[in-house]
Formats: sequence, structure tokens, C-alpha cells
Amino acid sequence: MESTTQTIKAQWDAFKEQNPKVRIRDAAKKLGVSEADLLNTGIGVNVVRLSNRFAELLQEANTLGKVMALTRNDYCVHERKGIYKKATFNGQVGLVVTPDIDLRLFMSHWAFGFAVNEAERHSLQFFDQSGVAVHKIYLVEDSDVQAYHNLVNKYKSEDQRETLTIVPASAPSAELPDSQINISGFQEGWRALQDTHDFHPLLKKYQLTRTQALRLAPTDYAQKIDVSDLKLLLKNAAAVEQEIMVFNGSSGCIQIHTGPIVNLVETGPWFNVLDPDFNMHLRLDGIDTVWLVKKPTSDGWVHSIEVFDKEGNTIVQFFGKRKPGIPESEGWRGLITKSIGNN
Repeated sequence: MESTTQTIKAQWDAFKEQNPKVRIRDAAKKLGVSEADLLNTGIGVNVVRLSNRFAELLQEANTLGKVMALTRNDYCVHERKGIYKKATFNGQVGLVVTPDIDLRLFMSHWAFGFAVNEAERHSLQFFDQSGVAVHKIYLVEDSDVQAYHNLVNKYKSEDQRETLTIVPASAPSAELPDSQINISGFQEGWRALQDTHDFHPLLKKYQLTRTQALRLAPTDYAQKIDVSDLKLLLKNAAAVEQEIMVFNGSSGCIQIHTGPIVNLVETGPWFNVLDPDFNMHLRLDGIDTVWLVKKPTSDGWVHSIEVFDKEGNTIVQFFGKRKPGIPESEGWRGLITKSIGNN
């Protein structure tokens, strides 16, 4: 459906006047529109519409120097500083793999892009067809501002008057009743895993949602734990500076932090990591379930902590630092035993 830009702009201006501190994503929900709709009202003032050559743009994002990459969903914000090196694409799937910026990009979900100037805070922001943010790149103190302007000029859309055509997100498919699932076949497949990346195809094969799969896991392969267990695990990891992996995703991007977490701060409903190059903001009241999950691989057991909202969407996942061919760290396993115990 086509958005009435002028009407949305009037509502947005009035809302900002009454609610100056409300973030744009939350404002969009309150106004019943998308975040992309709200940004689109700033075209010609502080927003530039970008062409849809997103992969090409990302391959040149290294010219910006150090930036902050931001990927979020409703209940977790993941911010990682670094340089966009080595962006590669194979069809609609992209990778940026460095120790700092580590992304999995699903370009079929990237529909709109904007260059945004918020009181001289420059960013590149990307959205899916329903107007929900998939990924954002913010300039930081060490970024190359001229390179940013060069990119914006190069990838600026020819038509800056374009009306957004937003397609509302489709409802997720209904979960099949457990009685229709080949549980024994699924459990056998789980026990036979050789790589954690094979878990998602296993769910598709047996038509399982992720939370349903955890409920139907082989004995001792998935254990529901408390939010307090998760907080204790992260605090214990920070205390010994254990390197962990933090996976956070949107429809079009998975963003990964690998390294220690140090400065943990709980403020109201938010549990935060506030480190110089990595910030995480996890909204605790959005969490429905937390699971400790075990998967066999050719390198031995891999343990993850997986966090879900009440709709069964993944909020965030935590792993010990590891790479294919390298066993999971004993430090991570020790933290799980210390923080959660029976696993």
C-alpha cells in the first residue's frame, strides 16, 4: 500500500513535539506506520533516498573507515564498531567476516535505503519491504565524513520524491501440532548432527519452529533456564573476560560479536553491555523463554544459550568463541556449569 507521506509527516511532527525523547522505531509503532515511512518524510531536509544497489554500496563501505554497525530486533540492539572489510556476495547472500564487523546478509530482504543526518550524526539505514530496519551503519568520531558524502552522492536514488510502497509483513506460519511431527526422526537427526549450521535445515525438513524443536529435543539436549541464569552467566563471563559470541538478527542481517564483555549495566528493563567497541541492549521484559541447547558436531559438543520472545522469535543467542575445526572452549563450558549447573 502506498503511504500518504504528507499525512505521515504531519503526524510525525506533532508526535515529536509531544514526545521528544521517543525513539523513531517506537514512534512508528505508536503511529501505526513503519520506521521507513517516518524517515521518508525527511527527504529533502535531512534524509536522502538511496538506490537499491545495496551490495555495491556495502562493498565500498570500507572507505568510511571505522564505523558502528547496528542490527536489532524488537528486544535486542547489537552495536559493533569496526571497518567493513571484505564484503563478498554470492547471489542474495553476503558476508562480512572480520574480527570486528562480522555479518551474514540476506539481501532479498533489503528493500529501502536512506542516508540520514540527525544533528550531524550521519548514518546509512536499510529496511525491508515492510519498512522495518534490517541494518544501520553510523559514522563515529574516527569515520571519514567525506567518504560518506561521496558514497551518498554515488548511490543517491534518481527520484527523491518517490512514495514508499510498504508491504505489511505476513503472519508467521502456524506451528504444526506435535502429533503431526516425526519426533523420533527429528531426534535421530539432531543426534547425528556434524555441524551447527545443519540445525536450521533439520528444522525445515521436519517442519518445526525453533521453540517447538527445543521442546521436542532428545533427552538432555535442550534445557529451559531462567533469565536470572542468563544474567549470571554473562556476569561470570565478564568477571573472567571469557571470549564469547553474541548473535543478533533482523530479517536481513545476522550480526555477531566475538570477544569478551566487560562493562555490564542493568537499567530498568534493559540489560546492557557497554564496552568501547561493543554495546548490547537486551530488553528483559520481552523475553519469554531462555534455553540451554547442546548440539553434537565433528569438533565435539557445542553449547548455546538461546533467547526467545512470546511469538517464538529468536531475540539473541550466545556461544563460546569458536571456529569450525576448533573444539568449543573449556572456559565457556566451565561458565555454563558454574552459572547454570545441571547441563
